[in-house]
Amino acid sequence: MPDHSLTVGIDVGGTFTDLLAIDPATNQVLLAKVPTTVDNQAIGFMAALAAAGADPAALQAVVHGTTTTTNALLERKIAQVGLITTRGFRDVLELGRRTRPQPYGLRGTFVPLISREHRLEVPERMDADGQVVVPLDEAAVADAARTLLAQGCEAVVIHFLHSYINPAHERRAAEIVRGLWPSPYVTAGHAILSEYREYERGVTAAVNASVQPVLDRYLSRLRRELSGKGFDRDLLVMQGNGGTISSRLIAEAAVNTVMSGPASGVMAAAYTGRASGHRHLITYDMGGTSTDVGLIEDAVPQVSGELELEYAMPIHVPMVDVHTIGAGGGSIASVDAAGMLRVGPESAGARPGPICYGRGGAEPTITDANLVLGRLNPDRLLGVDHPVTLDHVRSLLESRVGARLGLDAEAAAAAILRVANDRMAGAIRLVSLSRGHDPRDFALFAFGGAGPLHAAALARELAIPTVLVPARPGITNALGCVVADLRHDYVRTVNRPLSALDDATVARIYAEQTAEGEATIAREGVPVRALRHVLSADMQFQGQSHILSVAVDSPAIGIEGLRKAFAAAYWRRFGIELPEIPPVLVNLHSAVIGERPEISLAALAGTDRASTLAASQTGERRVSFSDGWHQTPIYARERLPRDAAFEGPAILEQLDCTTVVEPGDRVTQDEIGNLLIAVKT
Repeated sequence: MPDHSLTVGIDVGGTFTDLLAIDPATNQVLLAKVPTTVDNQAIGFMAALAAAGADPAALQAVVHGTTTTTNALLERKIAQVGLITTRGFRDVLELGRRTRPQPYGLRGTFVPLISREHRLEVPERMDADGQVVVPLDEAAVADAARTLLAQGCEAVVIHFLHSYINPAHERRAAEIVRGLWPSPYVTAGHAILSEYREYERGVTAAVNASVQPVLDRYLSRLRRELSGKGFDRDLLVMQGNGGTISSRLIAEAAVNTVMSGPASGVMAAAYTGRASGHRHLITYDMGGTSTDVGLIEDAVPQVSGELELEYAMPIHVPMVDVHTIGAGGGSIASVDAAGMLRVGPESAGARPGPICYGRGGAEPTITDANLVLGRLNPDRLLGVDHPVTLDHVRSLLESRVGARLGLDAEAAAAAILRVANDRMAGAIRLVSLSRGHDPRDFALFAFGGAGPLHAAALARELAIPTVLVPARPGITNALGCVVADLRHDYVRTVNRPLSALDDATVARIYAEQTAEGEATIAREGVPVRALRHVLSADMQFQGQSHILSVAVDSPAIGIEGLRKAFAAAYWRRFGIELPEIPPVLVNLHSAVIGERPEISLAALAGTDRASTLAASQTGERRVSFSDGWHQTPIYARERLPRDAAFEGPAILEQLDCTTVVEPGDRVTQDEIGNLLIAVKT
């Protein structure tokens, strides 16, 4: 029998698929980074296992961070979905909130996830108190299901008015439809999101139904591939809330995997921050196609339930709060008709990729700019099919960008980095300054294949005093898969003044959410070392539209406890007290977390250390920094002595990324192998 010891995390990004495997007993570490197979991510997944030499028959657990659902939504490669809704409300998903695709003027269009001919109405109606106004017409529900099947719909959404307060009609309609539907792809809106706001709840349910078949087919194919290689455990999947779930359960709530990749990186950052004593972090993940930034306070990632993936696509399920921009290593630089240099959001992706990858790419990218400026070693690039010369990259950069701006290749490359850095600094300001956080109170946690290339420059721009680069920055998302706990989130709308509620109602709702979460974790059958519960409440003053999330210490908090907690949170946020206005309890939230066994991060740093700093140096080359060109020492990061301390300029190279140390910045290492860069002010 194989020794099931390795825990594997595999994260599929836009350009690379990353693998990290750790044996907690022996601290054995396996790594792999292979090109993402965009058309079928399962091929790259299995290729990563093969490249790492990880025998599926000997794996204890496999946790997968996937972009399948996010990409399907953004590219509209989704299932055809039908909608059965309350008579008179078929156009709710299209009317939305009276916003516009373009903020100024009357321009812009959008295409709803469910086209109008597939949105059917049936007689039924609940009022806002959950009382039946119009009984459900069961025959009309059956007729609607047959019509949608005849139209070729693969999945169906049942979305009735006020089902969050009384789901009886929605449940019965789902029973009828499931009796007629040939597949399991039937989504009842209240089961995905039991929260008021018909538009947001309906869109969230529509998103779930549209990606459910896509995700289910992908994961079923992946399970078959793994099983065929001897893997006899359950495949776990990262969710957007930063937790994991059984792949056999996630298809029921496929919407929860949206933003799964960015969430895994933030969870890894929080885990590393706790272990290293840096509990306040701004996370900066720059990959091949995009940059994701988030904020961690006291080692707890910020979680939001109000993501809008794109215009008219609000997804109201709890997700780690990250802001994404189209600026990655493969982001294309171009000069627009007005003569302005633009970087992104268009990306060269995995195919054809940057010019220097030799896959036919001809558009200059951020990676190409870093190469021309000496920051990257052309002999150490991953995923190169047919090597091209540096002169070839330089000539294309000059002809496509430099000639339009009157710059030579090096100056054009520097301009590309400046524009890209400005965009990424703006994203960091959005998650920090714009929300009342001072970046100087945080360390910048830089990861992703390209993050450490730009981190020091961004930190200086934002007056962040310290950059923390983890031991394996290019596979940090895969680490997030390994360390992530099981997690299930629940929300229940109450939407009543506190004066109309009692302590027992609050305690009962929390108890029901807790029981459901614990039962789900038990169904998954994944070993956990402890169960933890995180409670919160959404509250507002009567007459206000703004909702404030309030942390709840205990399910026995009671009405008076909620009143005091809300008053304190409101004072912290707005600096004002409003005792004369009644508070309203809008929603109650519970997160049920199954804590998985801990791992040692020190194992990631490696043990083959040089005795001196000089012994870890592999060479030197000319590198361009903000103050000009410097003859710069190149170090093998894995070989740096534990007690190494030196000042930049320097380039640190390792398998999964390159770290740029700006002139005057000081580098040290902590006990678990993190690089700490003190940024010169």
